[in-house]
Amino acid sequence: MTGVRDSQPSKGSRSRPFRSKAPEARLDQADDAQVDGDLPYTPGTARGALSHPAFRSVWLGTFASNIGTWMQNIALGVFAYQLTHSATYVAAIGFAQLGPLFVLSIVGGALADLVDRKRLLIGCQVEQLLFSLALAWAASRPHPSTQLVFWCVLAIGIGNALNAPVLSAVLPVLVPKRDLPGAVSLQSVQMNLSRVIGPAIGGLLLPVVDAWGIFVLNAGTYGFAIFVIARAAIRRAAPGADPGRRPSGIQRLLGGLEVARADPLVRYCLVTIFSVSFFCLPFIGLMPVVAARDLHINPAGAVYGGLYALFGLGAALGAVSVGTVFVGTSRLVLIRAGLAGFALCLGVFGLIREIWLAYPIVLAVGYAYFVTVTALSTAIQAHIDDEVRGRVMALWIMGFGGTVPLGLMAGGAVASATSVGAVVVGGAVVALLIGAMAWLWAPAVEAGSAGAA
Repeated sequence: MTGVRDSQPSKGSRSRPFRSKAPEARLDQADDAQVDGDLPYTPGTARGALSHPAFRSVWLGTFASNIGTWMQNIALGVFAYQLTHSATYVAAIGFAQLGPLFVLSIVGGALADLVDRKRLLIGCQVEQLLFSLALAWAASRPHPSTQLVFWCVLAIGIGNALNAPVLSAVLPVLVPKRDLPGAVSLQSVQMNLSRVIGPAIGGLLLPVVDAWGIFVLNAGTYGFAIFVIARAAIRRAAPGADPGRRPSGIQRLLGGLEVARADPLVRYCLVTIFSVSFFCLPFIGLMPVVAARDLHINPAGAVYGGLYALFGLGAALGAVSVGTVFVGTSRLVLIRAGLAGFALCLGVFGLIREIWLAYPIVLAVGYAYFVTVTALSTAIQAHIDDEVRGRVMALWIMGFGGTVPLGLMAGGAVASATSVGAVVVGGAVVALLIGAMAWLWAPAVEAGSAGAA
């Protein structure tokens, strides 16, 4: 089948590479250790992924860029409200940040499979750098233009929407397949640690350097990412066996949908991430409402900041667990357990009314959620061919990020008509139903997982 790896394991493939104790495997590890000047590592772990210089450089560069982005996100919300005192304008700025992910990710995925990924990645970083500087200039004016601010944010959002599928497509080519679980785990870790570190730094610096200063600092993190990506060795996408049979035009643009339609494992992973993002994640955007109405704390205070930071910390721990303690565990087992734990913890979070109980529960919610997401991402990345990786991962980005604002809008309407607790508990019920899909589709998904292993 075009675009995915053979789902039937070859002779002996049931023995996973990272479990192998064969002499050849030990010799490979010893050779890698001699090159890297370190002790042998376990293939598939986070340490194994970091042993590859190209991955390490790109990971550090994008980590710095993501920290800057979250610094800017925090400052942008405060700046938008201070500028207009309008909740509608603040919401519009939020949509300008994330909305393009839903619309343009598929375009970014097609480009990732068509042009040189390294150049495209650098181009997206340059675009975001320039418009972050433009945003800083607009914000520093005595009377900032609300329209100019909106268009600058939208331009940055467009650059991010085109950049995200490219980065997801580049990630697997920076490590051998045996170290892919650790690489995907670390990518999830940096996404979530940046959500904790970025707002903390931004909150401390905002009173000192103002919003426009934060925007300048964010532009600097893009510059650092450009520097390290330019120095990294990133090979081109595989061209495919027969250039004359390659799709073009709309077929290329929608190539990821064709793969998802034909392959059970890809279809399951994408349906799961879209469903979880739309039905279960509105609680993240509605967290200030949960804090004020159900937990009776000030959303602008340090107690609430600790609540949000614990969710991010739990998510980071969940992501790194997939590439460390759970590296030898079946991805389908992790998905089932993660969805069950996420549903249970999210349901409890929607029912409790005491902040001291909310702290450990929200940590567990973040942990279970990102065990699930990282296991899904690892399974799909290991399964698909490099020829269509950009287009398939564009659909993943649409589900992971672009669907969240749509679910938030729907969740906000439901919360206004009922209660915010009903939205959170309803998301927990849906998570249980989504988890049941892993059992219904188990034979096909297990076959795909075995082929990818």
